[in-house]
Order: sequence, then structure tokens, then C-alpha cells
Amino acid sequence: MNLDFKIKNLLLICLIFLGVFNQYYSQSQDQRGFKNGADQSELYLPLLKNKTIGVVTNQTGLMSDKNHVVDFLVKNNIKIKAIFAPEHGFRGDADAGEKVKNGVDTKTGIPIISLYGNNKKPKPEQLKGIDIVVFDIQDVGVRFYTYISTLAYLMEAGAENNVEIMVLDRPNPHDGYTDGPVLKKKWSSFVGMHEVPVVYGLTIGEYGKMVNGEKWLKNGVQAKYTLIPMKNYHKKQRYPILDKPSPNLPNDKSINLYPSLCFFEGTQVSVGRGTSLPFQIYGSPWTQGLPYQFTPKPNFGAKDPFLNGKLCYGEDLSTYSKDLRELNLEWLIKSYKSYKNPQQGFFLENLFFDKLAGTDEFRKQIIAGKSIQEIKASWKGDLEKFEKIRTKYVMYQD
Repeated sequence: MNLDFKIKNLLLICLIFLGVFNQYYSQSQDQRGFKNGADQSELYLPLLKNKTIGVVTNQTGLMSDKNHVVDFLVKNNIKIKAIFAPEHGFRGDADAGEKVKNGVDTKTGIPIISLYGNNKKPKPEQLKGIDIVVFDIQDVGVRFYTYISTLAYLMEAGAENNVEIMVLDRPNPHDGYTDGPVLKKKWSSFVGMHEVPVVYGLTIGEYGKMVNGEKWLKNGVQAKYTLIPMKNYHKKQRYPILDKPSPNLPNDKSINLYPSLCFFEGTQVSVGRGTSLPFQIYGSPWTQGLPYQFTPKPNFGAKDPFLNGKLCYGEDLSTYSKDLRELNLEWLIKSYKSYKNPQQGFFLENLFFDKLAGTDEFRKQIIAGKSIQEIKASWKGDLEKFEKIRTKYVMYQD
């Protein structure tokens, strides 16, 4: 009897191993044939030949051989009149919200125009003489991450000035699912321009198609829009990021936790800017019941971090291994319940939280003590409506 039990156990272990191996093997097989839009130069170089172009990109505009797309285009005699840099700059080293200056790329001598600060949308004179603007940026698939807003403003300017927009598509690390409150138009801002949920389940190229197709640009204009798709991309798979999308999203773990933790940016709780674990920890001086301690200090990614020099109590999520396919509200609710500060409320007085959420309803639900299940149930109707729009623009396997 005991021997039978051992044999059955051994067979079960073998079956589990084979299942895991086959799953890993098929994924690695699929990923071997995978190509970013930038790596499919045979699709876009002929379209750029004898044209004057602009490029919107940053440090993530890399090809599989780690060459930058700007250097590749220069090498292939494509005439680049200007590089347009989004939030965090062309080389990706500016803090969130920091003003990015215009300048010149030292490597190529091409002028750099900032698309952040007071100039989020290219001006007609900045597009003068340009036929096509190529957009190539690694996004993270979350509404309040500002690269999709940069794309929308670029498309608007392109439509108004008869300049074609070409997007070289890249993976979305939060693809294949949708979650969170859908933005209400009243709360539209640079951290959320369109009526989409926090996680919208589209690549940046698909997102641009949706904005164009739904006529969400100002005055309903539509851009001449060309999408260079990826090859062998699957929405439910996860692909390695070639370079960190911004200074405080240094690795896959921070990107995985980002949609759930970014809400803290509208509260008195730090998400670890000014530490070695940004978007992998959270805490504040007023959540002393929580176990982990850290003190934010100025560093490369945060010159003056929130709660600079103050001892914070919170949680370390850097060992959290689950691949999140939904928003985790547990950490936010736990912090709210643990927060004890008679001088200041949990939410920032400027109500930046509502801009991030895209509605004031979420904040009110937390204050009213609604459960996670109740909060998520309240999103369901809007998510179902959005899904009908989203489905029209999906180009890759879900």
C-alpha cells in the first residue's frame, strides 16, 4: 500500500514537471519568434525613405541588439529633423514631473524638443518640414503613465498639421486584462485623458488606433496613423523589458506592482521614491502598525522625494512573486485603516488621488469603509462598456 502511494506520488511529480516544462518550452518557443515593431525595419524603412521625419522616443527605444532606434535610422540614411522627448527626457533620467529642457543629442547632433512641461503638444513650427513622426516608446499599459497622453497630443498635432504618425509597437506588461474605475470626462488630465479604465489591456499601438477610431482627439480630428505591429506577440504572455521605462520603474517587479501602488501618489503614503525599491515598498510616518521601515532620501531617481528624511512604516513587497492580472486594493485599504495623523488626512488636499482614479467615487468608497468586493463590483458596468470599444482595436491574440 505504502509502495503504491509512493509510486503514485512519483508519477504525479513527473506529470507536474512535464506540464511546467511544456508550458515554459512553448512560451520560450513563441518568444523566440517574437519581434518588436522597431525590429521589423523591412516594414517601415521603405515608408521613411526620402522623407523628413521626427522621432518621439526615449531610452527604451531599443532594438533587440540594444541599438537605439535613432542611431539605426541615422545609419540607414533616414533624415531626422528633430527628436521629441517625453516626460523623463530623451535619455530617461529626469524625475517624474520635472521640467525637461530642449537641447541637442550629443551622439547624433539632432535637436531635442521636450514634450513635457509647458509644451506637451508639438507646435506647428516644431512640425514644419516634417512628413512623418515615428513614435517608439516602451509603455507600461496603465492609464496614469503619461506616454499614452504624449501619443494622443502628438496625434492631435499631426492631424492638425497634416503630418503622419507612425507607431512602432511594443509589448504591454499589463496586457490581456482590464481593471479599475473608468475615467469620467470631468477628471480628464495629463495623467488620464480618455474614458478608459486604469488598466486597459491594449498595446500602445492599439491604444493609438482606439483614440483615432473613436475620434477622441480634440474636435474629433483623426490623424494619418500607421502602426508597425509586433511579430508573434501574445497578450497573455509577459516579455522582458529592454530598459527601464522611467527612473522609478527600475525592474519587472516595480512594473508589476505599479497599477496597484500608484494610487498612493495621491495620499500621505510614500511608494519608495528616494529608496532602492521604488514602487516595491510603501509606508508613511503615520502607519506605525505596519512592519517594514524605510527613510526616503535624495537619489538619482528622486532629487527631493516625498517624505524626504522621515522614518516610514509600511510593507516590503519586493519579494511579491505573483504576476498581477488585477488591481490589488488590499495595500491601499490597509494603509487607510492604519493611518493615524490628526493634523493631515490620508488623501492629499489637492485631490490628486481623484485624478489618478479618474473619479471621486473611489476615494469616497474608501472613506465610507466599502469592502474590496463592493468597490470592484461598482466598476463592473463601466468595464463591460469599455470592453465593447476595446475589442474593436485588438490586433493580437488575447
